[in-house]
Amino acid sequence: MRGLQLSRNSDVPEWDLADLFPGPDSDELHSAITDSITEVRAFRDLYAGKIGDLSGEDLGEAISAYERIQDHLGRISSFSQLLHASDMTDSEISRFYQNIQEKLVDISADLLFFTLEINRVSKEVLDVQLQAKQASYYAPWLRDLRTLLPYQLSDEAEVIFHEKEISGSAAWVRLFDELLSRLRVKIDDSVLTLEEALNCLSDDDAARRRSAAKALGKVFADNIHTFSLITNTLMKDKSIEDGYRGHSSPAASRHLENKVEPEVVGALVSAVRESYPQLSHRYYALKARWFGVSAINYWDRNAPLPGADEKSFAWDEARDIVLSAYRSFSPVLADIGKKFFDNAWIDAVPRPGKALGAFSHSTVPSAHPYILINYLGKPRDVMTLAHELGHGVHQVLAAEQGALMSDTPLTLAETASVFGEQITFRALLKGETNPERRRCMLASKVEDMLNTVVRQIAFYEFERRVHEERKEGELLPSRIGDIWLDSQAESFGPAVRVHSEYRNFWCYIPHFVHTPFYVYAYAFGDCLVNTLYANYQDNSEGFEDRYIEMLRAGGKLRHRELLAPFNLDASEVSFWSRGLNVISDFIDQLEAM
Repeated sequence: MRGLQLSRNSDVPEWDLADLFPGPDSDELHSAITDSITEVRAFRDLYAGKIGDLSGEDLGEAISAYERIQDHLGRISSFSQLLHASDMTDSEISRFYQNIQEKLVDISADLLFFTLEINRVSKEVLDVQLQAKQASYYAPWLRDLRTLLPYQLSDEAEVIFHEKEISGSAAWVRLFDELLSRLRVKIDDSVLTLEEALNCLSDDDAARRRSAAKALGKVFADNIHTFSLITNTLMKDKSIEDGYRGHSSPAASRHLENKVEPEVVGALVSAVRESYPQLSHRYYALKARWFGVSAINYWDRNAPLPGADEKSFAWDEARDIVLSAYRSFSPVLADIGKKFFDNAWIDAVPRPGKALGAFSHSTVPSAHPYILINYLGKPRDVMTLAHELGHGVHQVLAAEQGALMSDTPLTLAETASVFGEQITFRALLKGETNPERRRCMLASKVEDMLNTVVRQIAFYEFERRVHEERKEGELLPSRIGDIWLDSQAESFGPAVRVHSEYRNFWCYIPHFVHTPFYVYAYAFGDCLVNTLYANYQDNSEGFEDRYIEMLRAGGKLRHRELLAPFNLDASEVSFWSRGLNVISDFIDQLEAM
């Protein structure tokens, strides 16, 4: 199968998926699929129609068996997803991925009864069952499952939604991913992948940044009708399901999954939007003055400062910087992080066809996470490594909770990743004595924080508006572009000049397609970490232990319970203000330089 023998690089690592399965044609994988079919059918025959009559001990045993099955199925799914992410342009890999996903949908359809029946059990009966130790262990999972009860449909409807997903939304997501992976951008005399072209927007050559922006705009415009069709279809698909389930708004299901109250998200969004003038508007005006202009072009937002001597980092340097920073805060976290480098758990080589961006895939508790990044040696790549390693370490710690309770809500899933970035940045800044380099580092950090907080809330506003308008009918690409330009201009302020081709830059953002309304989780996580870090600076005594326990909790606790040991409450306005003030203070320092 072409694409499985990946190019080797002596410095930058590639992952080895053999810890999941030796290969797509391996006997181990075929046996795992066959065994799962047998296991699921036996589970259905044993428990279907009987959940309400089980004793607490038997319910606990049933949930434990269900958890083992989810781990087995998750291992198969993870292998296919990661293999596909390695090369999305290989037709054989794509076919393998699709076939596996279809098989898993078929297999898991026989499991749907379990959670549906649990939710039909009366509170009185469930309370009695939870008195047993075996069932009470899963009380957090049952608590979260029961929150879905008001939106649960008939068994027949749930099966239809489940089985149609693979030929519905999942198929459109796959089309989006493969379209992105096949895009090529001609910049000057080079033909680049989308990842490489986007990287040119932070090039130190102003002419190349402009060329990259214009070339990207052309490629996006050439494909905008396909991107628009994908987006419109997925928004309609979501609207249909939301309507059947009775969700009050397009973002409501995400809030429910994130285990966060809508009013808390509303407070975050309001706080960030109100801070635009003091954060992004002020910083971009400052950057324009550094460039000697009244306004910078949008392609200069992440440009190195004039005269900046941006260092390039070899992979080994980046590894040592990140692990050293982690160790200065917590040897426990550093030791876990080191495992990713000592083993083939990271894929960092940029390749044509490889998934864009970066992620840490938790896989299943019986295995370990895998990290994908596209490492090009820039300072931002070092921060990306620190970010994804934070996810990976978090996932290793949370795996102790098992397959049902290890997943952390998106709002808290960004905590360890952003914290990892923060401690790595602080370590780099502390070690830099050159005033000009310190200024450049601080400016780069502010830009990253603006991208994580301000830009993501602007993304959220864009998503909210297009989903609301989609209820009235399909949106033309021009209308989606209008909403995009409006939401982005609001966040940029008057010191950023937006050009006509920028109206199509919404089309490549994967979160809009993969996980609608994910984006506010970045702002939530950044502000949370800023506040946590300030708490750490105020009183470091016992902070490491409390922090690690928070990560270990996985999905067992809600955000109120997780933050309580730090005397923090995300429902208070002061919580968000303190996080945003960290960014404002950095800008104050830059203005004073």
